[in-house]
Amino acid sequence: MLTVTIDSMGIGLILPVLPDLILEIEGGTLAAAALWGGVLSTSFAVMQFLCGPLLGALSDRYGRRPVLLVSVGVMAVDYLVMAVAGTIWLLLAARIVGGITAATQATANAFLADISAPHEKAARFGLVGASFGLGFVLGPLFGGLLGEMGTRAPFYAAAALSALNLSLGLAVLPETVTEATRRPFRLAAANPLGAVRRIGRLAGARTLLTVFFLYQLAFYVYPATWAYFTQARFGWDPGLIGISLGVFGVSMAAVQGGLIRLIQPRLGERRMVAAGLTLSICAFTTLAFLTSGALVMALIPIAALGAIAPPALQSIMSQAAGADEQGTLQGVLTSVNAVAVILAPLLMTSTFAAFTHPAAPVTFPGAAFLLAALLVGVALGVFARRVPAVA
Repeated sequence: MLTVTIDSMGIGLILPVLPDLILEIEGGTLAAAALWGGVLSTSFAVMQFLCGPLLGALSDRYGRRPVLLVSVGVMAVDYLVMAVAGTIWLLLAARIVGGITAATQATANAFLADISAPHEKAARFGLVGASFGLGFVLGPLFGGLLGEMGTRAPFYAAAALSALNLSLGLAVLPETVTEATRRPFRLAAANPLGAVRRIGRLAGARTLLTVFFLYQLAFYVYPATWAYFTQARFGWDPGLIGISLGVFGVSMAAVQGGLIRLIQPRLGERRMVAAGLTLSICAFTTLAFLTSGALVMALIPIAALGAIAPPALQSIMSQAAGADEQGTLQGVLTSVNAVAVILAPLLMTSTFAAFTHPAAPVTFPGAAFLLAALLVGVALGVFARRVPAVA
C-alpha cells in the first residue's frame, strides 16, 4: 500500500514546482516551460502504459517481492537524479525511468490477489485505489509546501520516502508466488495493446468507451496545466498551487467514495452520467473565464462533482458485459485511460502555450479549460444521442 501511495505521490509531488524547476534549468518563458512540462508528463505516462503489464508478467515469473523492491529502490535513486538535474535532458531521462518504476500497481494488485480469499479481493483492490488517491492528494500538498524551501526539496523528500519504504519492504514483505503458481515469462502476456484490440469485441460498448475516453482526456487538463494556469492567471506560488490541488483531491475522494452512494439510488446510472458531464462542462467553462483566485478556490469542491460520471459509465458497461467479460472490460478501460493520460498533457499544454506566449494574438490562460469543456460537450452529445434512456 505504501508503494502505491508513493508511486502516486511521485506523479503529484512535482506538479507545484515543475514550472519553476523547468524555468530554473532552461530559462525562457512560462509558455515554453509548459511545453516541456507536457513532454515530461507524456513520457512518464507512456512508460507507465508500456511497463505496467511488463512488470506484472515479470512478477508472475520471478515473484512479487523482487519486482516491487527493485522498483522502489530504483525510484529512490531516480528522485535523487531529478533533485540534482542540471539539464532538461537529464530531467527527461529521469521521468522516463520514473514512469517505469511507477508502473507497480499491477504488481501490487497481483500481490493482494495472492494473499486474498475470493470474497476479499474486491475490497482489497479498492484499498489500492484508495492508496493511489491518497498519494495524489499528499503529493501536490507536500510538493507545494516543500517547494517553498526550494525547487529541489520535494525530490529529496521523495527519495527519502522511497528509501524508507525499501527498508520496510526488505524487513516485512513476504514472497507470495510459489512454484505451483509461478509461470514462464511470455512477451505476449506483457503486451499493453492486447486489451485495446479487444474493444471491438465488446458488443455495445464502443459508444460508452468513446464517452469515457473524451471525459478522461478533458479531465487531465487539471494535472497538465493547473500549475501553469494558476500562476499565469492569479500569480499563485507553489504553496498555494499545492494546497488547491490537495483540496481538489480530497473533494474528488469525497465525491467518488461517499456521495455517489447517495446519488445513485435516486438518479440511476444514466442520469448520473448526464449530470456529471453537464457539471463538468459548467465547471471547465467557469474556470476558463474566472479572474478571481478566491472564487476559483471556492469552485474546486463544486467542480469535483463532475467525478460522478466515470463510475456510472463503468457501471453501465459492466452491466452490459457478460460475466466472462468483466476482466477484459476492466483491461480495456485501463488502456483507454492510459491513452488519455498520454495525449492530454501535450494537447492541453500546447493549447495553454498557444494563448500565453508573448506573440500570441490573444492572451487567454483559460484556453485549455475551454477546450476541455468542448470535449465533454461532445461526450455528452454522443451519450445523449446513442445511449437509451433505460440504461
